[in-house]
Amino acid sequence: MTLLATAPQRLAFEGFKHKFHIVDPSPWPLFTAWSIFSLMASTVTLFQGYPYSLETTLYALLSVCFILGFWWRDVIRESTYENKHNVFIRRGLLLGMLLFIASEVMFFLAFFWAFFHSSLVPAAAIGGVWPPVFIDTISAYGLPALNTVLLLLSSATLTRAHHALKGVTHYQRYYFRMLLVKVLTWLGLTVGLGVIFLACQAFEYYYAPFLLSDGIYPSTFYLLTGLHGFHVTVGTIFLAVCFWRALRLHFTATKQVGLKSAIWYWHFVDAVWLIVFGAVYVWGGR
Repeated sequence: MTLLATAPQRLAFEGFKHKFHIVDPSPWPLFTAWSIFSLMASTVTLFQGYPYSLETTLYALLSVCFILGFWWRDVIRESTYENKHNVFIRRGLLLGMLLFIASEVMFFLAFFWAFFHSSLVPAAAIGGVWPPVFIDTISAYGLPALNTVLLLLSSATLTRAHHALKGVTHYQRYYFRMLLVKVLTWLGLTVGLGVIFLACQAFEYYYAPFLLSDGIYPSTFYLLTGLHGFHVTVGTIFLAVCFWRALRLHFTATKQVGLKSAIWYWHFVDAVWLIVFGAVYVWGGR
């Protein structure tokens, strides 16, 4: 009877003990939803040719970037400076990243489906062949091959950065030197390779022998390569933020959720590019 009588009192005075972090009230989810809706609506008006739609789309895109930046700033602050992310929360965040990558796999699968639907059974309107008879394709062994080498090399440099961080178990005097020499060096090289990849892709787009409006081949080409280029842009920014966080000593061998998420995302981007290179440039561009 004593235990039954004191149990509610203990709960009242001690609170509910659990392994999770109940976040503070935040305006960012609501602002993010509204800004994404604004971006979608302004993009539709841009495609329909309404005046001032380009400026509205750019403003909406900037608002999405700024709001997400503030949101992730709060997450980093809770993890690094307030120590609210224990091992269970870190596992949950990594699981969420895996689920996000799985959703991205299905996203790309839909666009590859569109590409192979048009290329495996070409319509009579494009000559019954793939690529269409009126399209001059881009050689796979020029800039696309160089971009493939760049991304594979970036995977190697990123893996080296991760392995260098695994030897850091706690903060010591030699930690900062190790961080600068190894982790920061390899991370900086990875970010640089990502920037070079995007520059090469922009150069390829500028001198491409076809436009987006030239039929089904340019549509699927720009859809797949442009979507992948967008993911490379996001991944490069992600790694640049990790570079800044590593410079601020946010990562250790046992606390590296942000960096590990960026590594998983970058390897996913690399794997998708190998499929894009083989399917779109080598097989689909013959």
